[in-house]
Amino acid sequence: MRKQFDGLAALVKNKMAGQLHHDQLFVFINQKRTQLKALYYSPGGLCLWAKRLEQGQFQLLKPRPDSPEKIQLSWPNLQCLIDGIDWQKAPSFKRFKGHGMLK
Repeated sequence: MRKQFDGLAALVKNKMAGQLHHDQLFVFINQKRTQLKALYYSPGGLCLWAKRLEQGQFQLLKPRPDSPEKIQLSWPNLQCLIDGIDWQKAPSFKRFKGHGMLK
């Protein structure tokens, strides 16, 4: 968690084979899962956002088997991660998939 703008940007470019675009945000969490940094590109330069928890931990993300270092998050999932909500354990309910209109 010592890396700042340039170190995290180099990590994104070299290790993750990514580019910093205006529509991407890269999230880094320390081993204790108590600190989070988000790096993103805004017109005009890089932005770095950080959060340190006073108690508790950020949720452990479950990577896909084909890409162990990268996990794609939707905006709601990112908000859940930041707020400490474990969306991965949330129950999924069976939904009715009917054809046509309800009568």
